Amino acid sequence: MCLRRGGALAFPAVQIITSVEAMKSIEGPHAVTIGAYDGVHRGHLSVIAQTRAIAERHGAKSAIVTFEPHPAYVLRVENAPALLTNLEHKLELLEAAGVDTALVIPFDMERSTETPADFVRNVLVSCLNAKAVIVGSDFHFGADRAGNVEVLTELGTQHGFEVEGVELLRRDDGKIESISSTVIRRALAGGEIGTANALLGRTHELRGPVVQGDQRGRTIGFPTANVAVKHEMAMPADAVYAAWYLRPDGVRLPAAVNVGKRPTFYQDAEHSLVEAHVIDFEGDLYGEDARVQFVELIRSEQRFDGIDALQAQLKLDIETARSILATQS
Repeated sequence: MCLRRGGALAFPAVQIITSVEAMKSIEGPHAVTIGAYDGVHRGHLSVIAQTRAIAERHGAKSAIVTFEPHPAYVLRVENAPALLTNLEHKLELLEAAGVDTALVIPFDMERSTETPADFVRNVLVSCLNAKAVIVGSDFHFGADRAGNVEVLTELGTQHGFEVEGVELLRRDDGKIESISSTVIRRALAGGEIGTANALLGRTHELRGPVVQGDQRGRTIGFPTANVAVKHEMAMPADAVYAAWYLRPDGVRLPAAVNVGKRPTFYQDAEHSLVEAHVIDFEGDLYGEDARVQFVELIRSEQRFDGIDALQAQLKLDIETARSILATQS
């Protein structure tokens, strides 16, 4: 048995599998890559491209095996990393990358005790009829991370699939390190949104419903849409950004977005908020599911001595955002 719950999720170009029953309707064989794939960044896309090429060579389909939730949220929740993408967003990006099949494995403590040999037999062989498995050279899997490329190669010999451990894609901005979700999170935390976007290969995006806040922005002439982002998502550093606000119908609107604790009004706010001032927009955004795409940092968040100083700066922020986004249209 390969999975224990769920069914199939319908995406136009990729088959999303979450149960053994749904897996029965999928024809193999597959070339497979495995991982959390948080962010589906440029490094991930490089591995996926290699997986697709190897699948074509074998006359097979391409597949990705990923996990929900991220294993760290089961094994070490106190040190779990902030997420670059939720599952819905990740699957959208995998679809865009051209993957034929995505196998989403529910991860829990029982799954965490599965040996490398059992994982290979239950998932790669029984479910996907793997003919090739493509992973990063630092790949580990199975209970206690006991499996690596060498172990996987030995198991591949037993079960009739080849294994390729690929070198991770390097940064091309002069920094000597591979592109990884960890590096991107570090860039976001440092307010380096340009670096994060370059490594992602797209703009970093946060999603959530627009909820009612304290309406302070409206009272000072700068209404904002308060986007309720789940606490586990990777927030950029507290600052003001030029960003795109995407409505559920796909309409993209320019915005100046503040991420932060609003120190002008609050001394000890516990959590940073995402507040989007949608430029030149009049209307009600409450309740809609918003997507905020961060384009460029304008300035760090700061405390102002009074409302007049804050209003003057907000006017400058909006014009700066307008100018930046005009070049991105």
